[in-house]
Amino acid sequence: MSALLNTAVSAAYAAGEIILRNIQRLDSIKISEKGKNEFVSEVDQKAEEKILSIISKKYPNDSVLAEESGLSKASSDNQWLIDPLDGTTNYIHSFPHYAVSIALQKDKELVLGVVYDPFKQELFTAEKGQGALLNNHKIRVSQRTNIEGALLGTGIPFREGQDVEQYIETLRSFIKESAGIRRAGAAALDLAYVASARLDGFWETKLQPWDIAAGIVIVREAGGLITDLEGGENYFDTGNIVTANVKILKSMLKHLRKKIT
Repeated sequence: MSALLNTAVSAAYAAGEIILRNIQRLDSIKISEKGKNEFVSEVDQKAEEKILSIISKKYPNDSVLAEESGLSKASSDNQWLIDPLDGTTNYIHSFPHYAVSIALQKDKELVLGVVYDPFKQELFTAEKGQGALLNNHKIRVSQRTNIEGALLGTGIPFREGQDVEQYIETLRSFIKESAGIRRAGAAALDLAYVASARLDGFWETKLQPWDIAAGIVIVREAGGLITDLEGGENYFDTGNIVTANVKILKSMLKHLRKKIT
């Protein structure tokens, strides 16, 4: 494990401890709504503060893009992308599916990703060129060759401006061919589940960079592909993402191009 990855893992574990420690007091934690159906809790904020303190101590010249505190620029070309609690809505409802997500960009290239599920104690890690791991065991994307029989993950639109009707048309199309669709509510874990073949593919729209950065590295290192809805590389700009192995991705893109604009 490199020094950079070791720092990210240490930060993820520390944030996870804060998240778990507050499970028993969910009825008393402070929660606010930063946008329609988008929540932030004091646990998100405390977990992010812990992550930032650990990273800044080791790499004080690196910049950070974090969900709660935004962008902090520095002299280095390295940038950390941090979601301290992906799946906050799940968390505040005691639905046990959420994660800490930490990624690193070097010269605008994603090179490291950590997704940690503290409730299940599952740590997904990856570094460019080093493969992807789940609790130190190598993982690979599904080897399934078509959507028939595939289990797909998705995110249901909940933000203003998203076209729900188009999404439903796409969902209807996938339901007809796949073995099933899952909407778990934490994109970082959805991507990690694609990397570990728990899901055969995944798509969602209007995500933020910190939602997907770590998962992108993990999927790539597990042998998967990531594109936007048109099959291009604009997913960071658009927030629209599709991921699977090469054959399922190709089939998913055919459906999506017909249904979503």
